[in-house]
Amino acid sequence: MIRVERLSGRDLAAALEAVARLRIEVFRDWPYLYDGDAAYERGYLQTYRDSADAILVGAFDGDRLVGASTGTPMEDHAEDFAAAFDGQGYDLKDIFYCAESVLLPQYRGRGIGHAFFEAREPHAREMGRRHSAFCAVVRPADHPLKPRDYAPLDPFWRKRGYAPLEGAVAWFRWKDIDRPSETDHPLQFWCRAL
Repeated sequence: MIRVERLSGRDLAAALEAVARLRIEVFRDWPYLYDGDAAYERGYLQTYRDSADAILVGAFDGDRLVGASTGTPMEDHAEDFAAAFDGQGYDLKDIFYCAESVLLPQYRGRGIGHAFFEAREPHAREMGRRHSAFCAVVRPADHPLKPRDYAPLDPFWRKRGYAPLEGAVAWFRWKDIDRPSETDHPLQFWCRAL
């Protein structure tokens, strides 16, 4: 039986080391191909320790964290995302950023992805946010590491009311598993009204 639990404060901070391990493992696969490291993860996840309004939704198999989904007010990430929202007609203070959702492959297809959104979106509404947004990496259709049987998550996101926000693209650097050094990657924002 998988337990999905909303964590904040001390409980959130205590789970971040396990979230880092999940991010490294899950994002190593297509489409992120992230060759992650623990030092980077510690710095990245500090945002969730520092934000009083951060949320972590954990999926647990017994005591083991097998999936996690995070979110914060968008202004906690303004330095990273402000440029993507320039000219889009949104005030960052109206947006809740649904950051990563990572789930081990053997636990997929059980409704946990829906549970992640169903915990974060009410949290955003409680904060008075009017929109929810996330971003997803964009890869070429003919990328050599793309699995033949890959099914994009676009239908799942659309079913939940999200749509790509045309022109809202953020750029991030990370090292791909097949590259010797970091490269830039485009991430498309998807958004919905709450």
